[in-house]
Amino acid sequence: MGRKVDLPVHRARAYLEPGPVLLVTSCHEGERNVTTMGWHMVLEFTPSLVGCLISAGNHSFELVRQSRECVLNLPTIGMIDTVVAIGNRSGHDHDKFAELALETEPATEVAAPLLADCHAHFECRLADDKMVDDYNLFLFEIVKARVAPRPKHPRTIHYTGDGVFVVAGKVVSRRSDFRPALLGNGR
Repeated sequence: MGRKVDLPVHRARAYLEPGPVLLVTSCHEGERNVTTMGWHMVLEFTPSLVGCLISAGNHSFELVRQSRECVLNLPTIGMIDTVVAIGNRSGHDHDKFAELALETEPATEVAAPLLADCHAHFECRLADDKMVDDYNLFLFEIVKARVAPRPKHPRTIHYTGDGVFVVAGKVVSRRSDFRPALLGNGR
């Protein structure tokens, strides 16, 4: 690997970011919003639990907190300009759906809309709010999931900070060597 150099700790996210950028749609008492999110993590398979960090300064924070639900929409590289435009506008001052001509579809389990151009949609209900006040961390249960059948491995985008994104790349399979019992427990 070669010689390592010091990295300011606030830049660790560029290497530790857990997953693709998501577009979070929310709705409460007729008001709706969409925001970008890169800080999330799968916590459990059954029930399907996801931890999501939504900044308290974000307009979506209170919409999600009050409604106790949202949709996690998965964009792909073809939506990069839309992702950036959504992230650069505040729902306090902008109707992002109208300004960006975002096509929506109704969800089946929650009030928040689905973004039609996204590869997948995960309808969520708040399962636990114990960490919201201290850490802005919402624990959601995915109650409905829909995904486009193709491509099987979409080119998702991952935010590393400072306006830089990485695109999911080459797929590598090790299925013949895979032992699910060992995944994640450090053996």
